[in-house]
Amino acid sequence: MTIPHRDDARQADLLDRIADYVCDYEPSGETARETARLCLLDAMACALQALDISACARLLGPDVPGTVVPDGIPVPGTGFRLDPVTAAFDIGILIRWLDFNDTWLAAEWGHPSDNLGGVLAVADYRARRAAQEGHHPLSVDDVLTAMIKAYEIQGVIALENSFNRVGLDHVMLVKVATAAVATALLAGSRREVAAALSQAWIDGQSLRVYRHAPDTGPRKSWAAGDATSRGVRLALLTLRGEPGYPGALTTPVWGFQDVAFGGNPLVVDRAFGSYVIENILFKVAFPAEFHAQTAVECAFALQAEVAGRLDEVERVEIASQAPALRIIDKHGPLRNPADRDHCIQYMVAAGLIFGELDASHYEDAVAADPRIDALREKMQCTEDPNYSRDYLAPEKRAIANAVQVFFRDGSRTRKVEVEYPLGHPRRRTEALPLLREKFESSVRRRYPPAQADRIREICSDTEALRAMRADEFMDLFTSTEI
Repeated sequence: MTIPHRDDARQADLLDRIADYVCDYEPSGETARETARLCLLDAMACALQALDISACARLLGPDVPGTVVPDGIPVPGTGFRLDPVTAAFDIGILIRWLDFNDTWLAAEWGHPSDNLGGVLAVADYRARRAAQEGHHPLSVDDVLTAMIKAYEIQGVIALENSFNRVGLDHVMLVKVATAAVATALLAGSRREVAAALSQAWIDGQSLRVYRHAPDTGPRKSWAAGDATSRGVRLALLTLRGEPGYPGALTTPVWGFQDVAFGGNPLVVDRAFGSYVIENILFKVAFPAEFHAQTAVECAFALQAEVAGRLDEVERVEIASQAPALRIIDKHGPLRNPADRDHCIQYMVAAGLIFGELDASHYEDAVAADPRIDALREKMQCTEDPNYSRDYLAPEKRAIANAVQVFFRDGSRTRKVEVEYPLGHPRRRTEALPLLREKFESSVRRRYPPAQADRIREICSDTEALRAMRADEFMDLFTSTEI
């Protein structure tokens, strides 16, 4: 359906549609639940790997050092136990920091697992409270259900509404989705879910300035944690009696559509179900902004032909999709890792030179290698209209790139084209072993052998994992290292 401009009743219907979905929908398909399980384990792997990054680790813990929260929510890989809002922030930034978590690409792009900061914090909080009060605690299966719904809300709204084109960051949809599912996890009514949603739309939204040169910076790695924690905060405020605002989107002059969308309506034509999580994109082989994933695969395929002839390269041609040119086509100095992991030329150069790409390749030590910038300067990135068309085609949702290297003597490499990245649903079978290894290796690196074995044993037993209490699942990942 299309929500007409200046029609508060229909706009309220959008809030009610989402509230009905959150409160009533029960995912029945096994594909959705199994994919949610994979997304959960993948997010935990990302969180554990991010603990190695000092810029991330320094942000963890209570806002006021020394604050103690009895029965607080544990932050994975650390000894911190925090209140739900702060825990949501910490869990959220760990999952998001390396740009290695799952992805959704449409008119708006984003990372639906960003919602897990709020989902896990609230589910843990409710489970502990229920156990203390003699009620039935929330389980990991309840977490998976909440994930499916958060993914769907964020992803369906993103299908036809581009927030980046009006300068707003995609994390606003994390706040919206988290507010809805967190309110429901906290036993909020349908009316309260709709009220929390309206609060999220009214909130000031993040600008994308921190994602683009010359201002690219580490905020892009904690913005999602901030958004999911704000969603939890709005849910808690709503449950303390704060009312909703039915005209949040369409009130003339002051509503979201007039203020941010130039009076244009939000378009939400698809029914809410489990479409998004069933078609989610995983990052399994290397951390790179998703529009460049296939470009890096092309670079890996060409590395043997190019690495020994770097001084002979005349130019490198990259054919890509329009969104890639919009957000990761960068020239000139790259000032920090946050800048480099959103530069298609940097990622392709690293792939051609090293034949591999991990978080360390974005750090200053590797970036100082003069071969990278020398190769970047020889790159030409252009749009292939067919790639842009297939990117938006519902039956394809390709994220294609092609790379070809030309040498001064007139010779050239083959042109390597990859339409679907490794984590795409069309390559899911190929990706599953790498997803498992990503999770298991992250666990092995972070925990003592006995704890690592216990985590892997539980998480590989689907039925046992689903039945496990949400707080007991979180306790599996505690540590005393940080």
